[in-house]
Amino acid sequence: MIEFMMRPASIAYPDIDPVIVQLGPVAVHWYGLAYVVGFIVAGLVFRMLAGRWKIGLTDDDVLTAVLYAIIGVLVGGRIGYVLFYGGSAYWSDPARILFVWQGGMSWHGSFIGILVAGVLLARRFKVPFLRLCDMAAVGAPAGFFFGRLANFINNELWGRKTDLPWGMVFPGTDGMPRHPSQLYEATLEGLVIFTVLMILARRKRPPGFVFGMFALMYGVFRFAVEFVREPDAQLGTILGPFTMGQALSAPLILVGVWFVVRALIAERKAAPVEE
Repeated sequence: MIEFMMRPASIAYPDIDPVIVQLGPVAVHWYGLAYVVGFIVAGLVFRMLAGRWKIGLTDDDVLTAVLYAIIGVLVGGRIGYVLFYGGSAYWSDPARILFVWQGGMSWHGSFIGILVAGVLLARRFKVPFLRLCDMAAVGAPAGFFFGRLANFINNELWGRKTDLPWGMVFPGTDGMPRHPSQLYEATLEGLVIFTVLMILARRKRPPGFVFGMFALMYGVFRFAVEFVREPDAQLGTILGPFTMGQALSAPLILVGVWFVVRALIAERKAAPVEE
């Protein structure tokens, strides 16, 4: 009774079935739907910007770009998870790398996979690489939004303990309220970044500017949320109090700043001089 009275106030976790519908052996999961919807929204945004910025891509080109993105995200995300978060389990049993149905994806790995796909697409379409990066960056936060909501539904990647009134008691934990860090990330990495980049994309910016803003904002938001997100059990904290997510996000902040400054300098040099 005393323990119950001392427990911080919390709000109820909406225990949603991760499976939307089960048809015999085939199950449709919210997580899978999140990927599908995220790619559809990103593809539509990519198509819209190709027309607005007069890039000269056909609808078939857009579909090809989406296909490349899907492969880059899935392959890069899986390899990234194995390298950054997998630990020794995968080295002792390499066949587990292929067991994608058991979970395990890294956004930072997906980011690298997307960049590789972008290099290949730039050569195929004969479009500047940074311009493709700008276009892809605007739609990418849609995937973060739906993906983090799916993490919330799956009862995974929850936050650290908190006494804040919106803390939630997640099933399978120690019964103490925790930060709903998945919702923090869905809001910041998804809605906020998407809104800002859509505003910036109203006009054609210098190559690399939008991409730089994306990298900068994602790096800052992810680094900040990691302070209230439970560290990965197999890794804990590294480099003192910091997590692997923060170690991987810090370089993104620097990359973002570099691309933004570079683009602004290029725009200033290209501007007509008033006499």
